[in-house]
Amino acid sequence: MAMLYAGVLLWMATHFMPTLGAGLRQSVIDRIGFNGWRGIFSLSILCAMALMIFGWRSAQPATVYLPDPGLRMPAIGLAVIAIVLFGASNRPSRIGRIIRHPQLTGVLCWSIAHLLANGDNRSLALFGGFAIWSVLEIILISRREGAWQKKEAPGWGVEIIGIVIPLVIAAALIYFHQWFSGMPLLPS
Repeated sequence: MAMLYAGVLLWMATHFMPTLGAGLRQSVIDRIGFNGWRGIFSLSILCAMALMIFGWRSAQPATVYLPDPGLRMPAIGLAVIAIVLFGASNRPSRIGRIIRHPQLTGVLCWSIAHLLANGDNRSLALFGGFAIWSVLEIILISRREGAWQKKEAPGWGVEIIGIVIPLVIAAALIYFHQWFSGMPLLPS
């Protein structure tokens, strides 16, 4: 579990750096340049992901709570919403006019979906950690950016494509979930 915790904490620390460690970030950029900073940031994220993956696989799961089987389909629905929010995060959209931070809100939905469906210690550490991180990041980024400047909504054709593509990706993730996570979502 220590490796899993270390990965989640490294992920958080790396992502909090632009807001909480802006001075340190700038001093690193001044020394090694912006591309050097991006390299260190990327390497830190890759290390965090490796720690989380290997920490997950090496940790012995222990039940913390028993998820309600009736929450399985709502959890899948919430995960689909998370993927649609991810899709809306890097382009103008009507979703982005309603939700200030669609990607981080998507991470929160994805985390909650997994916490509804899984009651073991590994899930609590990973998905609980991501839920806490996303809420804190939303608050910190909103404070740093100040007043919300909403982007212009795109045409309906662009909006529909921006929803259909994430829905196709969500369907593929649901179908292939058992192969990359070991946990089937669809009945056999």
